[in-house]
Amino acid sequence: MSVFEDISAIFKGYWTTFSQMLEKPVTIQYPEQRREVRPRFRGRHVLKRYDNGLERCIGCALCAAACPSQAIFVEAAENTDEERYSPGERYARVYEINMSRCIFCGYCADACPTQAIVLEHDYELAFTDRRQMIFTKEMLLDPVPPGGQPTPQRTPGGVDLPAVPQAVVKRP
Repeated sequence: MSVFEDISAIFKGYWTTFSQMLEKPVTIQYPEQRREVRPRFRGRHVLKRYDNGLERCIGCALCAAACPSQAIFVEAAENTDEERYSPGERYARVYEINMSRCIFCGYCADACPTQAIVLEHDYELAFTDRRQMIFTKEMLLDPVPPGGQPTPQRTPGGVDLPAVPQAVVKRP
Protein backbone atom coordinates (compact mmCIF):
# COMPACT_ATOMS: atom_id res chain seq x y z
CA MET A 1 0.00 0.00 0.00
CA SER A 2 1.09 3.50 -0.66
CA VAL A 3 1.19 6.27 1.87
CA PHE A 4 -1.75 8.01 0.21
CA GLU A 5 -3.96 4.94 0.58
CA ASP A 6 -3.06 4.73 4.27
CA ILE A 7 -3.89 8.39 4.85
CA SER A 8 -7.18 8.08 2.95
CA ALA A 9 -8.12 5.06 5.08
CA ILE A 10 -7.42 7.06 8.26
CA PHE A 11 -9.58 9.98 7.06
CA LYS A 12 -12.33 7.56 6.06
CA GLY A 13 -12.30 6.18 9.61
CA TYR A 14 -12.42 9.70 11.05
CA TRP A 15 -15.32 10.58 8.75
CA THR A 16 -17.28 7.54 9.97
CA THR A 17 -16.64 8.50 13.60
CA PHE A 18 -17.62 12.15 13.14
CA SER A 19 -20.78 11.30 11.18
CA GLN A 20 -21.90 9.00 14.01
CA MET A 21 -21.27 11.73 16.58
CA LEU A 22 -23.89 13.95 14.93
CA GLU A 23 -26.66 11.33 15.21
CA LYS A 24 -28.94 11.28 18.23
CA PRO A 25 -28.08 8.39 20.60
CA VAL A 26 -30.63 5.66 21.22
CA THR A 27 -31.14 5.28 24.96
CA ILE A 28 -33.70 3.04 26.59
CA GLN A 29 -34.60 3.95 30.17
CA TYR A 30 -34.30 0.48 31.66
CA PRO A 31 -36.10 -0.82 33.82
CA GLU A 32 -38.97 1.62 33.17
CA GLN A 33 -38.85 0.80 29.46
CA ARG A 34 -38.17 -2.75 28.39
CA ARG A 35 -36.51 -3.43 25.08
CA GLU A 36 -38.33 -5.56 22.53
CA VAL A 37 -36.50 -8.78 21.80
CA ARG A 38 -36.37 -10.62 18.49
CA PRO A 39 -38.87 -13.46 17.95
CA ARG A 40 -36.13 -16.10 17.97
CA PHE A 41 -34.51 -14.83 21.19
CA ARG A 42 -33.84 -17.57 23.75
CA GLY A 43 -34.14 -16.39 27.35
CA ARG A 44 -35.38 -17.89 30.61
CA HIS A 45 -36.62 -21.50 30.62
CA VAL A 46 -40.29 -22.27 31.35
CA LEU A 47 -42.04 -25.60 31.92
CA LYS A 48 -45.40 -25.49 30.14
CA ARG A 49 -48.78 -26.95 31.14
CA TYR A 50 -51.76 -28.30 29.22
CA ASP A 51 -55.06 -26.39 29.25
CA ASN A 52 -56.46 -28.67 31.97
CA GLY A 53 -53.54 -27.83 34.30
CA LEU A 54 -51.51 -31.03 33.89
CA GLU A 55 -47.78 -30.59 33.38
CA ARG A 56 -46.40 -31.33 29.94
CA CYS A 57 -43.16 -32.84 31.29
CA ILE A 58 -43.31 -36.64 31.40
CA GLY A 59 -39.90 -37.09 33.05
CA CYS A 60 -38.21 -38.70 30.05
CA ALA A 61 -34.94 -36.74 30.66
CA LEU A 62 -34.26 -36.28 26.95
CA CYS A 63 -33.60 -32.61 27.68
CA ALA A 64 -30.91 -33.57 30.18
CA ALA A 65 -29.36 -35.97 27.67
CA ALA A 66 -29.33 -33.32 24.93
CA CYS A 67 -27.84 -30.58 27.13
CA PRO A 68 -24.17 -30.11 26.11
CA SER A 69 -23.27 -28.36 29.37
CA GLN A 70 -25.09 -30.89 31.61
CA ALA A 71 -27.09 -28.13 33.27
CA ILE A 72 -30.37 -30.08 33.59
CA PHE A 73 -31.23 -32.71 36.22
CA VAL A 74 -34.46 -34.71 35.94
CA GLU A 75 -35.71 -37.35 38.36
CA ALA A 76 -38.85 -39.17 37.28
CA ALA A 77 -41.60 -40.76 39.39
CA GLU A 78 -44.75 -42.76 38.62
CA ASN A 79 -48.18 -41.17 38.25
CA THR A 80 -51.10 -42.71 40.10
CA ASP A 81 -54.85 -42.17 39.78
CA GLU A 82 -54.87 -40.37 43.14
CA GLU A 83 -51.93 -38.11 42.28
CA ARG A 84 -51.59 -37.30 38.59
CA TYR A 85 -49.11 -34.64 37.54
CA SER A 86 -48.82 -35.32 33.80
CA PRO A 87 -50.81 -37.29 31.25
CA GLY A 88 -48.56 -40.32 31.11
CA GLU A 89 -47.13 -43.05 33.24
CA ARG A 90 -44.41 -40.82 34.68
CA TYR A 91 -43.78 -37.23 35.61
CA ALA A 92 -40.76 -35.17 36.61
CA ARG A 93 -40.65 -35.30 40.41
CA VAL A 94 -37.44 -33.23 40.41
CA TYR A 95 -36.57 -30.85 37.58
CA GLU A 96 -33.64 -28.49 38.05
CA ILE A 97 -31.65 -26.26 35.71
CA ASN A 98 -28.32 -24.85 36.84
CA MET A 99 -28.31 -21.47 35.12
CA SER A 100 -24.60 -20.95 35.81
CA ARG A 101 -23.94 -23.82 33.38
CA CYS A 102 -26.66 -23.12 30.82
CA ILE A 103 -25.46 -21.76 27.47
CA PHE A 104 -29.00 -21.04 26.13
CA CYS A 105 -28.46 -23.25 23.09
CA GLY A 106 -32.08 -24.48 22.97
CA TYR A 107 -31.19 -28.18 22.56
CA CYS A 108 -33.41 -29.01 25.54
CA ALA A 109 -36.44 -27.51 23.82
CA ASP A 110 -35.61 -29.28 20.57
CA ALA A 111 -35.26 -32.66 22.28
CA CYS A 112 -38.51 -32.49 24.27
CA PRO A 113 -41.21 -34.72 22.71
CA THR A 114 -44.08 -32.88 24.48
CA GLN A 115 -42.80 -29.29 24.08
CA ALA A 116 -42.66 -29.02 27.86
CA ILE A 117 -39.50 -26.95 28.17
CA VAL A 118 -39.46 -23.65 26.25
CA LEU A 119 -36.99 -20.79 26.22
CA GLU A 120 -39.13 -17.67 26.61
CA HIS A 121 -38.26 -13.98 26.07
CA ASP A 122 -37.45 -13.06 29.68
CA TYR A 123 -33.88 -11.74 29.81
CA GLU A 124 -33.75 -10.46 33.40
CA LEU A 125 -31.48 -13.09 34.91
CA ALA A 126 -29.37 -11.43 37.58
CA PHE A 127 -28.21 -13.33 40.66
CA THR A 128 -26.43 -12.33 43.84
CA ASP A 129 -25.84 -15.86 45.12
CA ARG A 130 -24.95 -19.13 43.38
CA ARG A 131 -27.84 -20.92 45.05
CA GLN A 132 -30.24 -18.58 43.25
CA MET A 133 -28.88 -19.86 39.93
CA ILE A 134 -30.47 -23.28 40.36
CA PHE A 135 -34.03 -23.10 39.06
CA THR A 136 -36.31 -25.73 40.55
CA LYS A 137 -39.47 -27.18 39.06
CA GLU A 138 -41.66 -24.81 41.08
CA MET A 139 -39.73 -21.81 39.74
CA LEU A 140 -39.94 -23.05 36.15
CA LEU A 141 -43.60 -24.11 35.97
CA ASP A 142 -46.13 -21.89 34.24
CA PRO A 143 -49.10 -20.83 36.38
CA VAL A 144 -52.27 -22.92 36.07
CA PRO A 145 -54.28 -21.67 33.07
CA PRO A 146 -57.82 -20.37 33.57
CA GLY A 147 -60.24 -23.28 33.77
CA GLY A 148 -57.49 -25.72 34.73
CA GLN A 149 -56.80 -27.46 38.02
CA PRO A 150 -53.51 -27.42 39.94
CA THR A 151 -51.45 -30.59 40.15
CA PRO A 152 -51.65 -33.21 41.55
CA GLN A 153 -55.05 -34.03 40.11
CA ARG A 154 -57.29 -36.97 40.90
CA THR A 155 -58.36 -38.98 37.84
CA PRO A 156 -60.90 -41.79 37.58
CA GLY A 157 -59.35 -45.27 37.66
CA GLY A 158 -58.63 -47.03 34.40
CA VAL A 159 -58.50 -43.86 32.31
CA ASP A 160 -55.28 -43.75 30.33
CA LEU A 161 -54.33 -40.28 29.19
CA PRO A 162 -51.92 -40.15 26.24
CA ALA A 163 -48.47 -38.77 27.02
CA VAL A 164 -48.39 -36.84 23.76
CA PRO A 165 -51.74 -35.30 22.76
CA GLN A 166 -53.14 -36.10 19.35
CA ALA A 167 -52.71 -33.44 16.73
CA VAL A 168 -55.89 -31.74 15.63
CA VAL A 169 -56.20 -32.06 11.87
CA LYS A 170 -58.67 -29.76 10.15
CA ARG A 171 -60.04 -31.24 6.97
CA PRO A 172 -61.73 -29.18 4.27
